[in-house]
Amino acid sequence: MTVLLITTLSILAIAALAWAANSVLRVRMCPICLGVGGTWLWVVVARSLGFAVDASMLPILLGGSVAGLAYQLEKHLPRGRSSLLWKTLFIPMGFIAAYGLALPDWIVFWAATVALLLLTAIFFLLPQVQTKDSTAIEKLEQQMKKCC
Repeated sequence: MTVLLITTLSILAIAALAWAANSVLRVRMCPICLGVGGTWLWVVVARSLGFAVDASMLPILLGGSVAGLAYQLEKHLPRGRSSLLWKTLFIPMGFIAAYGLALPDWIVFWAATVALLLLTAIFFLLPQVQTKDSTAIEKLEQQMKKCC
């Protein structure tokens, strides 16, 4: 029960700091995302430094961050990219990375992290292959914009 209280208070405290920072800084940050991410970050760091930390909430926090990151990045997918395919590939690989971080199993963590970076590069940086249908669709969309 203590770990649940500490985790909740940590999320709320970091979220409150992020909320306050949002009013001062120009960059907008999601306070809850930072609360969750900051909490799992200090748990991982404290555990790595040898402190006796109950990490039973760590997988839950990491899973929330993986799903949240997938949905945040989905908003910025280039036009024509499948958001369903993005989430279908990103979330399970993110869970593998989270698993490696929670254990800790650094080989699993880093292999999954590299796979996530490659996946992100493929979806965000590589040009989309144009097909005959997609150019026809784009032409129709342009004509529709000029219509009215």
